[in-house]
Order: sequence, then C-alpha cells, then structure tokens
Amino acid sequence: MSSPIVTRFAPSPTGALHLGNARTAFFSQLWARKAGGRFILRIEDTDVERSQAHYRDGLLVDLGWLGLDWDEGPGVGGPNGPYAQSERDDFYRQLFATLCAEDRAYPCYCTVAELELSRKLQRMAGKPPRYAGTCRRLTTAERAERAARGLRPTLRFAVPADVVVEFVDLVHGPQRFSSADIGDFIIRREDGSAAFFFCNAVDDAVMGVTHVLRGDDHLTNTPRQLMILDALRMRRPDYGHVGLLVGADGAPLSKRHGSTSVQEFRERGFLQAALLNQLFHLGHASDQDGWLAPTDMPRHFRPEHLGVASARFDEAQLMHFQKETLQRMSVAELKTWLGSSEPAEFIELVRPNVVLPNDALQWATVLRGELPPLGEAEARVVDAAGKGFFTAAVAALDETGADLPKLVKVLRERTGRKGADLFMPLRVALTGQSHGPELAPLLKLMTADTARRRLQHHAQDS
Repeated sequence: MSSPIVTRFAPSPTGALHLGNARTAFFSQLWARKAGGRFILRIEDTDVERSQAHYRDGLLVDLGWLGLDWDEGPGVGGPNGPYAQSERDDFYRQLFATLCAEDRAYPCYCTVAELELSRKLQRMAGKPPRYAGTCRRLTTAERAERAARGLRPTLRFAVPADVVVEFVDLVHGPQRFSSADIGDFIIRREDGSAAFFFCNAVDDAVMGVTHVLRGDDHLTNTPRQLMILDALRMRRPDYGHVGLLVGADGAPLSKRHGSTSVQEFRERGFLQAALLNQLFHLGHASDQDGWLAPTDMPRHFRPEHLGVASARFDEAQLMHFQKETLQRMSVAELKTWLGSSEPAEFIELVRPNVVLPNDALQWATVLRGELPPLGEAEARVVDAAGKGFFTAAVAALDETGADLPKLVKVLRERTGRKGADLFMPLRVALTGQSHGPELAPLLKLMTADTARRRLQHHAQDS
C-alpha cells in the first residue's frame, strides 16, 4: 500500500501572511484533506534577526481565520515536534556533525568582502558567480589558524562533482540539474543557526512529508535540498512548484497593487469563503468554475491541474466572490458580520448593495442620518425637477404616508411627470443617490419626519 499523503506549510515569521503564501498553505491543506492525509504547520524561525513573535502570532490568527487547521504543529502538537525550528538546534547539530565526519560539509572562513570580490571577478570573466571552493581546500592547520584569529565560519555543503540531480516536479514535470552549475552553498550561518536550504529539507524528511507545494521561485533550490537529503540518506519528498501570484500588470504581487496580506483583506471586511474561492481558482483548474462552499473544496481540488504559469490576482474577481458569499448568508450571519443592530428588513433590503461592511453603514445613514452634499450628477437631477416638484412631493407625502406607489400616483397626477423624470428626483432627494436598494421598502423604514424634511429641503432650496 502507498503511504498516506502528508503535506505541510512552513512559513517564516518575518512579516504578515502574503496572499501567495496563503494560497500555498491552502493548496497543501486541500491536498491532505482530499487524500485523507495529514497537514503539518511548521514555523521556520531560524533567522533570528528577522523572525518576530508578533508575526508568528499573526500567521496563526490568519490561518485560523481562513479555516486552514493543521493536524500537527503549534498549539496542536504531534509526534514530530518541536514545530518551531528555533527549538530544533540539537537535531541540526547532529546532522552537521554527520556531514562533516563524512567530508560532505566544511567550515568556510571567507569574509563578505572576499566573497563579493570573487563574484565580481567571475562576472568580469563572463562566468556565473558561485562559490569558488576556496575554504574546501584548506588544511587542518589553515583552519586552526583562521579560528585562532577569531573568524567565525559558516558551514558549506560540499557539492559533489559531475552529478546530475533529477526529479519529477509535480507541476513542471521532469527536471535535470548539473552539480557543475551549483557552487558549495551555506547550510549553517556564521551565528550557528541552520540555513533555509538545510533545515527546510531535513525537517520535511523526518516529519514524513510526502508532498511539498511551494512557489516556482524555489524550483532551483530543490537540487540543493535533494543533494542534502541524499548525503544524509533521508527520504526525498515529491516537490511541486506552482506559478506565482502577479498583479493585473503581470508584475509580482506587491503593495503597489493594493492589499497583499490576508490581514489587510480581513480587516477591510472580506469574508473567509470569498477569499478562499478566489485563491482556489488562482493557478488551479477545478472541475467546478463557480462559487464553492469551503467544505466542498477538497473534493473538487485537482492537484494534477495546478498551473505552471503565473496567476493574476484581480480584486474585481474577489468582489464577485464576496457578493456570491453574501447572498448565501443568513440574516443573522449578516448582522453579526456587519455588527449591525438594524432590523432584519433592512439587512435583506441592502444585501444586494453591500460588498463590504461600510456599504451597509452608508445605507443606515441614509435611513437615519444626515445626507452628505449631493454629487454633481445628482444635483443636476434635483435642479431639473425644480422647486415646484418637491413642494408637490411634500404635500403628496403628507397625504399618502410611506406608501410609495400611492405617493408616485398622486405626484404624477399633480406634476405631469412620469417614469424616470418623476422617480429619479424623488430617489435622489430621499437618499442622496441615484441608485441603490428599492425605494419603496427603504421609504417604509425611514421615519416620516426624515422623509418630509429631505423633500422640504429641496422645495425650499431648489
């Protein structure tokens, strides 16, 4: 029998959860859920200078809000802990010692200035810049002399010569890399902490991860990590590298495109199901094109249809999924989301006109607050109707009350106006806008005094 699928998400707590990373976590969880496997969360915090506790806490909050629960990891535990790499130093030290004992790794005393000069000379010679192997050839005495001078070495992996690293990428297909194109790379930093290439690979192996999904900017990291695993005689996971998220202009998604983090979209009022639907369709071809309940998504996830090409994030599409989600929510759910004390009739009335919570607040102001000054187009509608129209509208309202059909009938008989010429100035005067929820139920929810005062205002000032 084949082993169960185990996926993971391994974020670094160096910033807010980016949409691209959230999509990677989502796809990884979907694959595990679809296959009845396990999903692991691991915090990659060996970069002490950049990793911060509040970013870690924010990651956990955002993943929880998205519903991306994990089977092993922080707050849950499991057989492969600890799940923060900063707590796994002893394990890494043992593996470093093994590699050094087998001459698969060596200390490097080269300074930053020396490395930069080497890269500059290589570029001038028309060669790709890579580590020249300077410290690989040092004798025991030469290493001791450098250590005596107080130089703190990094540890480099000794890349074998004339080896071809091959693997089948789950998205890109067969891959081949020559070790001749890869210089000896750092696996332990100067401060003694494990570098990404190393700890990311060995933790996947010992935690039983079978399938690794990540952005295709990591594709060229894979041969390095496979060489590490082979040297340590550890199991290789299968890797899949998906196309990155980009903006509408095709450039990598960044702040200049607007919101880019899960936290920003959550704070703006977007719903979990809306964001998940957007992510589900970015770089992934499912058998379902439309809106899906998050609980149905694992069944419709197709890992074999993950895309090679970059996926364009379009906030207009997110708005579409937000509206779809809102239409499926109960009135009670909507009231909770909006934080509104308005009656159910109001919630149902404004539902088609709401995308974000502030939209509902705007219509609550229309009912009970002071309207802002009219826009240019709305002011032209009121001016064209004239003072006499609104004087007649006030009188008609006094007779008919909040019954819009009767009000319109009386007003049509007294002014001769009909259709949009009658209805539009009435709507603009009562709501301040030329569009929005149906006017008849809106008028019923409005107090008689508010409606009369607004019509009277234009009867006086038109």
